[in-house]
Amino acid sequence: MKEVPDTVVCPGCDAVYGRTPLRPRDVARCPRCGTELDRHPGEQERRILPLTVASLIMFAIANLFPIVEIELRGLTSQTTLAGAVMALSAEGMSLVALLVLATTILFPLLQLCILAYLLVPLSREHRPVGFALLVRAMQSLRPWGMIEVFLLGVLVAIVKLSSMATVVPGPALWAFVALTVLLTAVLSFNPGAFWEMKFREQHDGDHGDDADRDGKAAA
Repeated sequence: MKEVPDTVVCPGCDAVYGRTPLRPRDVARCPRCGTELDRHPGEQERRILPLTVASLIMFAIANLFPIVEIELRGLTSQTTLAGAVMALSAEGMSLVALLVLATTILFPLLQLCILAYLLVPLSREHRPVGFALLVRAMQSLRPWGMIEVFLLGVLVAIVKLSSMATVVPGPALWAFVALTVLLTAVLSFNPGAFWEMKFREQHDGDHGDDADRDGKAAA
């Protein structure tokens, strides 16, 4: 199959257009159906890798440290996210435990690991192995990461428990807040930009080869 990097296909009506250079804050839309075709990424490509690394650090803190500490009648209890999953499973709610495990740990971690795996080689102008498969996998995983839903549930539970017991937020809760903000920025990155980075790398290589051939011919 021949790759045509200078064209864009409308996801709304499948019309094919030639790609035109965009200025900062420009957005290209399909003249037929109005669907967004492309937008200028600004400095997003430079920011996305540091944001991904920061997200992985916050993810580690959120899962290794206690979320909250509850003190009631002299008894203190605290738990991590993994501990909460195990407690749900021990209470006979295995399906709920599996959903929490998948949507708050496995899927977000897979997305971040795939992003890091793709971005590090691309930042050095190398295409990673399994490029196309991983970009599609990341797009499929996007709807299943629900850390913000989990955080909202934890905050509601803290508000309700605060009238009955002393609730002290743990390091993991603040890490979850930071992680939610970071993931919002990270996952706003358009996966289509990966293909542009890939084609840009190929074009730069082609131009370099052409320049080498011209230099040899001139010699």
